[in-house]
Amino acid sequence: MPVAEPATTSAVVRFGVFEVDLRAGELRKNGSKLKLAGQPFQVLTILLERPREVVTREELQKRLWPDTFVDVDHNLNTAINKIREVLGDAAENPRFVETLPRRGYRFVAPVVVGAGLVPALQGDSQRVRLQQQPNAGEAVRQPPLRSHWVLGLSVAAIIVIAALSYWLTRPLMQPKVSGYIRITNDGRAKSFRFDAFPVIVTDGLRLYFAEAANSGMRSTLNQASASGGETSPVPTPFEQNIELADIASNRSDLLLQTFVAGESEMPLWVLPALGGVHRRLGDVVGRDAAWSPNGQRIAYAKGHELYLCNADGTETRKLVAASGQVRWPRWSPRGSILRFTVGNPGGWTSIEEISADGGRPHALLPGWKGVHCCGNWSPDGEYYVFQSSFNWSTDIWALRERTDLFGKGNGKPVQLTAGPMDFRSPVSSVDGKRLFVIGEQRRGELVRFERKSGQFVPYLGGISAQDVDVSKDGEWVTYVSYPQGVLWRSRVDGSQRLQLSSLPTQAFLPRWSPDGKRIAFAALIPGRPSKIHVVAADGGSPEQLTSGNHYETDPNWSPDQNSLVFGGVPWLEGGAPGSTAIHMLDLKTRQVSTLSGSEGLYSPHWSPCGRYILAMSLDSPKLMLFDFSNHKWAELVSSPAAFPNWSHDGSYIYFNNPYIAEPAVYRVRINDRKLELVMSLSRQRLGWSIAGKWIGLTEDDSPLVLRDTGSEEIYALDWVH
Repeated sequence: MPVAEPATTSAVVRFGVFEVDLRAGELRKNGSKLKLAGQPFQVLTILLERPREVVTREELQKRLWPDTFVDVDHNLNTAINKIREVLGDAAENPRFVETLPRRGYRFVAPVVVGAGLVPALQGDSQRVRLQQQPNAGEAVRQPPLRSHWVLGLSVAAIIVIAALSYWLTRPLMQPKVSGYIRITNDGRAKSFRFDAFPVIVTDGLRLYFAEAANSGMRSTLNQASASGGETSPVPTPFEQNIELADIASNRSDLLLQTFVAGESEMPLWVLPALGGVHRRLGDVVGRDAAWSPNGQRIAYAKGHELYLCNADGTETRKLVAASGQVRWPRWSPRGSILRFTVGNPGGWTSIEEISADGGRPHALLPGWKGVHCCGNWSPDGEYYVFQSSFNWSTDIWALRERTDLFGKGNGKPVQLTAGPMDFRSPVSSVDGKRLFVIGEQRRGELVRFERKSGQFVPYLGGISAQDVDVSKDGEWVTYVSYPQGVLWRSRVDGSQRLQLSSLPTQAFLPRWSPDGKRIAFAALIPGRPSKIHVVAADGGSPEQLTSGNHYETDPNWSPDQNSLVFGGVPWLEGGAPGSTAIHMLDLKTRQVSTLSGSEGLYSPHWSPCGRYILAMSLDSPKLMLFDFSNHKWAELVSSPAAFPNWSHDGSYIYFNNPYIAEPAVYRVRINDRKLELVMSLSRQRLGWSIAGKWIGLTEDDSPLVLRDTGSEEIYALDWVH
C-alpha cells in the first residue's frame, strides 16, 4: 500500500508530555520551559526529523561539524547524556532516545507534528517535516529582487545567531592532569610549623622553597631544578628560621620572612636569588606577602587585616579588615584583583576576593563544601588553582575564570587530583603547562626514649599515633591515630583496644579523668572550631561540653574531677581577642570562668596535687605557673618551650624546645626551678600535630615522640586546559 504524504507541518513537535518549538528553540514539559540548548537541542531536532529511524554518528557529524575537527564521540555522548537527563530517560531502558552501539541513535517514542499535531507516519522512507510548507493550492510566485536581499540578510543573520549560539553553549574542555614527575627526593619536610602555608615559587628554570632542617626543628631556603634533581641550599645571611613568600616579576628577587619562636608577625626581606645584597622591606611586619605583577606594590597580611605598601616598604595602607586571620594574598595577572585566605573562628579557611583599589570583599566560592585556601592564577589568567580539604583529604582544584567577551566560564571548580596522597600549595610553571605542588603522605612511628640505652624503641608496637596519655593507675593509655585523628584507648601493652571517636571528627590531646572512667579531649569537626568533649572510657557517644566561636584545646582535669581547665588555639585565630586565656569549666553547673591574670596564656596543665596550673605564654617564649595558694602567676622557665607535661608524681615538668640550634627535651624541678637536659632531638625527625611537634610521657615518665616516617616532596603535574 502506498505511503501517504504527511500533513503540512508547523515548527512544533510533540512527544508524550514534551513539546519542541523549533522557532523559539525551546523544549517544554507540560508548557514549562526546560533547559536544553546548543548542541543537545540540535541533536534532538535531527533525531525528531526521523522518528523510529537510525541516525548514524557520521550523519550527525556532517550535520553538526561538517568542516571542523572535534572530538565527535565526546561531543555526541555529552549531548545525548544531556538530552536523557532533561527528558528523564535512561540508556538501559530508553523511552525516547535509543543508542545503537557503533552505529548511532534512534528516537523511539511516538511523535506528533504540524499545525494540527498530526501523528508522524512510521516507516523507513518517511521523514517528519520540521519546517513550514506552502499550502497545497497556493500559487508559487517569483519573489522580487528586493526579496532576495531580504532573504540573504535573513540567512546571514541566522548563520550569525547560530554561530553565536554555538559559541555561548559549546561545552568547555575540562582541565585534567595528564601525568606527573617527582621533583625532589630528599626526604625533608616542606613545612616547618603547623600554621605555615608552604610556598613554592619558580623563575622558570628552578624552584625555590623552604625546607625543614636539623631534624625538622629549623627551616632553610632551598632550590631544585624545575625538571627534577638534587636539592641544594640557597645561601642567606639569616640565622633565624625562614619562610618564603613570593618571587618578583623579574624572576630574580625573592620575598622572605624570618621568625623566631613565639612570633606571629615577621619582618619582610628582599633577597636576590642568584646572589647580592639583601634588604629589609622598611618597617613592615606581617605574615605572608606577594608582589604585584608590575613589581610596584606588595600586599601582606597582618592579623585580620590585609595591607598594601610600595615595593620599598613605604606608604603602607590598610586595604581591608577581614572576619578572620588573613593569609596567602595573591594578585591577579593584571593586578586588578587580590584573593586571600581567611581563617574564621566559626570554621576553617576560605578564599575571598577584593579589588586592588579597595572595596568590599566577597567569598570566591560561597557555600563550597570543603575547606579551601592557598590559590594561584595561571599565567594567562584563565584558571585559578587552589587546594581544598574535605574529610581530612586535601586535593588540587581548578576554577575557570570568566575571561572572554561574554564572561564565559563554567563557574564550578574541577578536581585535578584525587589521592592517594595529599596535595597542597599549587603554583603554575612560567609557561602554564605544569603545576608544581607539594605531595604529602603522612605516617609516623610512636617511640619512647630508653634512658639506659639512650635509644628510642617502639611503644605500643610502634603504631602511627600521638597525643598519648596514661591513666593514673598506669594500666591504660589513650591516644590519637596519626594522621586520621581518631581517638582510641587500650591497655599499656596494646591489648583491649577500643575506638572512641570516628571521622570526620578529629580528636586531639585527650586526658584521663583521675578515676579512669572518662576521657576529655578536644574535637575538631570540619567547618567548626574545636570544642571540649568527654567520652566514657568504655565507649559511647562523645558529649560536647562547651560552645561558642573560639577554638578550644588542652582539657585537663582537676584532681577532684569536678572541673576541667582548657585554653585556646591562638595560631588558628590570629590572636583574636578572647582566644588566649585560661578557662575553667565547672562540670556540675557547666559554667565557664576565666582564670585571673591568664590573658595571653594557653595550653594549661593542672598539677597532680591540684595546687598549680602550668601554662604557656603567647607573647614571649616562657612557661608560667599559677599557684592556688596565693592566686598569682610566676615565671617558671624563660626559654622557648612546647608540649609541657607533669611527671606523674608532680615533681617535674617535661617539655621540648624545638626552636633552638640543638632541639631537646628538658625537665624543670618545681621546688627549686632546676633545669635538666633529658635527651637530644637533633637526630629525630618528628611528626606534626595540630599544635606542633608533640612529646608525651609513658607510665614511668619516659619521653614519647612521634617519629615521622612519611614523605613530603614537590611534584610537577602536567595538565591539559
